[in-house]
Amino acid sequence: MALSDDSSWMTAAHSMGTTIIGVEYADGVVLGADSRTTTGIYVANRASDKISKLTDNVYICRSGSAADTQVISDYVRYLLHQHTIVLGEQATVKAAAKLVREIAYSNKSFLEAGMIVGGWDKHEKGSIFGVPIGGTLLRVPFTIGGSGSTYIFGFLDQAWRPGMSKQEAQDLVVKAVSLAMARDGGSGGVVRTVTISSAGVTRDYFSHDRLPKWHEDIPAGVSTALEALENANGEWMVV
Repeated sequence: MALSDDSSWMTAAHSMGTTIIGVEYADGVVLGADSRTTTGIYVANRASDKISKLTDNVYICRSGSAADTQVISDYVRYLLHQHTIVLGEQATVKAAAKLVREIAYSNKSFLEAGMIVGGWDKHEKGSIFGVPIGGTLLRVPFTIGGSGSTYIFGFLDQAWRPGMSKQEAQDLVVKAVSLAMARDGGSGGVVRTVTISSAGVTRDYFSHDRLPKWHEDIPAGVSTALEALENANGEWMVV
């Protein structure tokens, strides 16, 4: 059958994979995301930036439909700009998260958008808010989203702890996202991070050669993962 004779692909559901994460640490928050944007089985963009700036002190991680999350970010960015002009000070992280939730919940029948809002303000210091698909608002010490999140819930439950240092939190975010990328076909590319504290905002990215090695790096010539583990005593899997 010729492609033109079958247009069902135009209305079929598309899987949109991603992995996003936000964690609190002693002095602020670290947000992280992979960089692969997919349309079904196709990689539409392998170097996209899924962490968007809302204000100088608040950022948002986006998963789901790129178009939906981008327009939500644009609306909230505009509203927060007006908020800052009227009050004469930066909006709080909670105010930004509530605006994201309001738009997501009011349009829950039309949007496919799961987001994480994180930042720092003088009232509550560093804080993370999860806004999953449907528009629920959750204040949490750490949260994950996207298709890759299903692979790392247990890891985050075990690895996160209160009072982590900045470096410990960043290492945790990078390891968690790289784990999800190793298992989830919709997640990939590089790992991007945004660290927000009273000292300001720091962006970073971790290319493939800076990420931990997992199961996909089994040495050539080995037929099974078990054989590699027996030969190398587990040294090929960095933890």
